[in-house]
Amino acid sequence: MQFSDLGLDPRLLRSVEAQGLTDPTPIQHKAIPVVLSGQDVMGLAQTGTGKTAAFGLPLIHQLLHDGEKPQPKCARALILAPTRELVNQIADSLRLHVKKSPIWVSSVVGGQSINSQIRHLAKGTDILVATPGRLIDLCDRGALSLAEARYLVLDEADQMLDLGFVHALRKIAKMLGQPRQTLLFSATMPAPVAKLSADFLKDPVRIEVSPPGTAVDKIVQGVHHVSSRDKTNLLKDMLLEDAASRSLVFARTKHGAEKLMKHLVECGFAAVSIHGNKSQGQRDRALKAFKNGDAAVMVATDVAARGIDIPAVTHVYNYQLPEVPENYVHRIGRTARAGRDGKAVALCAADEGKLLRQIEKLMNVKIPVLSGEPSTADAGDFPPPRRKGRSSPRRGGGAPAGRNKPKAQGNPAAKAEDGSSSRKTRRPGAGSSKPGEGRKPAGGRSHSKPQSAGPKPTGSKPGGGKPSNGKSRVRPGSKARKRHRQSGE
Repeated sequence: MQFSDLGLDPRLLRSVEAQGLTDPTPIQHKAIPVVLSGQDVMGLAQTGTGKTAAFGLPLIHQLLHDGEKPQPKCARALILAPTRELVNQIADSLRLHVKKSPIWVSSVVGGQSINSQIRHLAKGTDILVATPGRLIDLCDRGALSLAEARYLVLDEADQMLDLGFVHALRKIAKMLGQPRQTLLFSATMPAPVAKLSADFLKDPVRIEVSPPGTAVDKIVQGVHHVSSRDKTNLLKDMLLEDAASRSLVFARTKHGAEKLMKHLVECGFAAVSIHGNKSQGQRDRALKAFKNGDAAVMVATDVAARGIDIPAVTHVYNYQLPEVPENYVHRIGRTARAGRDGKAVALCAADEGKLLRQIEKLMNVKIPVLSGEPSTADAGDFPPPRRKGRSSPRRGGGAPAGRNKPKAQGNPAAKAEDGSSSRKTRRPGAGSSKPGEGRKPAGGRSHSKPQSAGPKPTGSKPGGGKPSNGKSRVRPGSKARKRHRQSGE
């Protein structure tokens, strides 16, 4: 079946042909007719299979045939995505299909001037692609109304839930007009996404073209079992071996990604980085350099795992395995796009063995081992949790309570009637029959009661505390202590 058999508008068919596309992908073949019929859709497809065109083409078709124009400060259709990169990617893709048509596509994301976005939306727009946070900001300022929106698309719904957008999504849903058609697309279907679909969709048609967690068939995967200290050298060797490749390297943290990128630059690699600590302008420049080939290596965190659509990516290196197994699928899905081949290589340290097994269980595959031996110690997958509380000696020289208790000699239960112990030797001052008398605590101060209370020193401060051994209890360094010294004590 070809696109011409799906009942799309001739203007859309010409734009598809101009991009060199003739045959729809499985998700496009199944989803486009259902969307054109006006039904709600819950689409499940692995990353890189053309989900954007699966909802974008029929959405544009319906807007073209509605014959309406957007009202000022309004949008006729709303598409929500979790990251800035994914929003820009969707908007750029849709703009290719609306050329020479009256349909207008706009995008709003955080990190850019909200005032310019307000001016842009003043005349209204047909399709608005947005991140949830910036969209709510615009609505709260009165710069945008969603009452006229009759179409809602949730793309990468599972990641939006992972990023904590569930309350924002529910707030946005209440602003939309009724009736509306809702389309939900995701690469995985965890329980929270299933619950979200039940709240947002009405009698949806479930379209699933591959099991959740399945990677693209044309991706050749492999794993190197290597120590953490040797990962960087191994990565550089592989980058040099495939010098003509376009490589995407994933790190787990923003700091680690930036540090690795700077090290690669120092070693002579043309590398850039993209992560949450970068401004929108820095992220855009890094993506542009990577797309144009000015940079052959891009180091990224999972923020870019679903926002990079660059068909020229030939290799994906997992410098550190993700803590969420589903993110591995989205990472390696950045290669082998548009029907091309690709390679995905993972560098697995001993403490990442459990993460690797979780990934293999999700994908139901055994990733081939390229070098090294996997760790067999389950207990060594993760370091034991650190003990809470104080582990160093307390201030004042005393040890924590219970640390230096004296060991009892003989039978600890055999004591004399007066309470004395059976020990033959005692420390000075320990002859009292009252427990605890004469003992000094670990801090060095004596809290025992005095044998006899002498007269108060002449220099003592009235109310200065109970006398002890003829001396008033005063804090070291206090004014009373100075007066004692001056009085000749």
